[in-house]
Amino acid sequence: MKELIEYMVTALVDHPKQVNVSERTTEDGIVYELSVAKEDLGKVIGRQGRVIRAIRTVVRATAWKEKQRVWVKIV
Repeated sequence: MKELIEYMVTALVDHPKQVNVSERTTEDGIVYELSVAKEDLGKVIGRQGRVIRAIRTVVRATAWKEKQRVWVKIV
């Protein structure tokens, strides 16, 4: 899952080496914390949050197949 998020985000940003995804397990599920360069933050969020919403949808659909609960947060 972590690799999927990194793959999608690095394709969007101008500074792909600064993309960092960390994984944290909670009692409710898995939280993926995404950090990017300050200049790329707008590209990851998109207009009215459409891009990050699409990323979250793909990740949740993939996790649903594996019977997991996941969240993607931008740090």
